[in-house]
Amino acid sequence: MNRDTHISLNNFADIAGVSRATVDKWVANGKCTVHLDENNRKYLVASELSSFPEIHAMLYNSWNEELTDRPRRIFTSVELFAGGGGLALGMHKAGFKHLLLNEFDKDACATLKKNMPDWNVVQGDIHDIDFTPYSGKVDFLTGGFPCQAFSYAGKRLGFEETRGTLFFELARAVKEIQPKVFLAENVKGLLEHDKGRTIQTIKSVISELGYTLLEPRVLRAIQYNVPQKRERIILVAIRNDIAPFVNFRWPSVCGDLRTLRDAFFKGDLYDCDVPDSEGQKYPAAKERVMKLVPEGGDWRNLPPDIAEEYMKGSYHLGGGKTGMARRLSMDEASLTLTCAPAQKQTERCHPIETRPLTIREYARIQTFPDDWEFCGSLSSKYKQIGNAVPVNLAWAIGRAALRLFNQIDTIIPQNIIDKSAFSYQPVNKLHGIFEGMLCDNPQNENKDPELPG
Repeated sequence: MNRDTHISLNNFADIAGVSRATVDKWVANGKCTVHLDENNRKYLVASELSSFPEIHAMLYNSWNEELTDRPRRIFTSVELFAGGGGLALGMHKAGFKHLLLNEFDKDACATLKKNMPDWNVVQGDIHDIDFTPYSGKVDFLTGGFPCQAFSYAGKRLGFEETRGTLFFELARAVKEIQPKVFLAENVKGLLEHDKGRTIQTIKSVISELGYTLLEPRVLRAIQYNVPQKRERIILVAIRNDIAPFVNFRWPSVCGDLRTLRDAFFKGDLYDCDVPDSEGQKYPAAKERVMKLVPEGGDWRNLPPDIAEEYMKGSYHLGGGKTGMARRLSMDEASLTLTCAPAQKQTERCHPIETRPLTIREYARIQTFPDDWEFCGSLSSKYKQIGNAVPVNLAWAIGRAALRLFNQIDTIIPQNIIDKSAFSYQPVNKLHGIFEGMLCDNPQNENKDPELPG
């Protein structure tokens, strides 16, 4: 982003993490100055917004410099709740070597195995996995555990009392493996879940395990080269014997603002237009309604009688209901993808064509490469993509983790390999799974850590 970049009011709201109504108030109060283009469309100028920390970070970012970060050696990892591979692929591109990926869903496991046949993918219930053979062999443990309420009995919960939840299984893996660092990701709502008691219990358990938890941070995908407004909370915990000697630095934001135009057409994000692929279809009645919604519009753009018939009981309920009959805008980032593209409450209609987004459009919005294939039924593919961490966001977090491990390796050096062993090129585009990998052909390729069993 340069100082003359034009930013629409909606895009500014997404970058700042506020509502459009808040931006309108800022404009009315003179905090932002609106300009009009030749088509009388409103826009803001980046240089006039530099007092906002989110814009300042984009104007003065270190994104390109961080793309050149590379590992001092091969750092090993284990990933739990791997899903369709968004987080795993991002970590892989950053330079981590997965020793184990666990996922319960058979279609998601098939996706992982199809795209990365060398990965050790274990399908099955995490409750049944013994992690002790990996003790001392794993640098990094990652996973996006489902958010569940804990059962409280008037006491502060510790590790054993969280038994029965999937967070307990992640904590058990940490206890048995003792990685140097572990990272957990979740929905932004984890912070307020169960009136804040869930996150407090998680913090307590992490401390009990012997790890120092950094202050959790919500990252907005739109700031990390992703054409989507998804937000994820990231938890990073460093083992107590290491934590006092290192300093974790969160990833720099990207200077570019990505939109659906970047996702669907050849440009800086992809080397070609989005490929044709399968996708859901609207029933004829719904298609007739959605044709009436303009680009960027929703149910409020429908004639009142049609809106009431389409929305039924929801029409008279309070709240904005802006997800209903929603058509995306080509020059804005996508709304957060859901597990299905045509749910009435969270509609994601194509900006120009009257249809749901296709599989490859869905995947591009999540910044998967075009040659990352998804297995299973159509609904299963949408679910895998919709639940994923955007690859570019995961990759940025992975590079931050990589820098941390390079620091750690100066404290606990082991198996450091010659930097000339790395074949490396900075990667700006995600066209091709293996393009520009950090560790293509390390000289000690035959000396990978021995897999348990």
